[in-house]
Amino acid sequence: MNKSEIRKKILKKRKENYFKNLSINKNKFLKFFKNIKLNNKIIGGYYPYNYEIDILEILKLLEKKNYKISLPKIKKKNQMNFFEWSFDDPLSINKYGIPEPISKKIIYPDVLIIPLVAFDNELNRLGYGGGYYDRYLAKFFKKKRIIKIGIAYSFQKLNKIPINKYDIRLDYIITEEKFYK
Repeated sequence: MNKSEIRKKILKKRKENYFKNLSINKNKFLKFFKNIKLNNKIIGGYYPYNYEIDILEILKLLEKKNYKISLPKIKKKNQMNFFEWSFDDPLSINKYGIPEPISKKIIYPDVLIIPLVAFDNELNRLGYGGGYYDRYLAKFFKKKRIIKIGIAYSFQKLNKIPINKYDIRLDYIITEEKFYK
């Protein structure tokens, strides 16, 4: 299957399974998170959209533990930046229907929690096809080490994801069943 066919198949499956209330245990996530040695505490999260795993409870827990939370804002030419955000802050809806922070304060996360469409054992990620995360990581990874954590349902795992030279492998992938590294 090519990337487009995989996306279509997995997104359909994700929609069909969404109301089964599959989720990542936030306490197990926090325990895993503590084992990652961080110098700083800036987290790049995402606001769930299109039947993605809802990580808002995890972000809320991290914020209570004094981590600084940021969310992406999409810019022109398939670019994005992360902006400081708190649960007390309002959001605006972008042209894709995705909530984004209103904040104008760009921050550079130490850890990115990344949604994905599909993944494999090699920690390759297939996203929606816009290349936003790959471009962001290629741009800032040269300046700063960013820990990349993919979030998915276990049924999104495939034997092999077709990749190209622009695709950036993740450091970890977490599902409701298992942690991959």
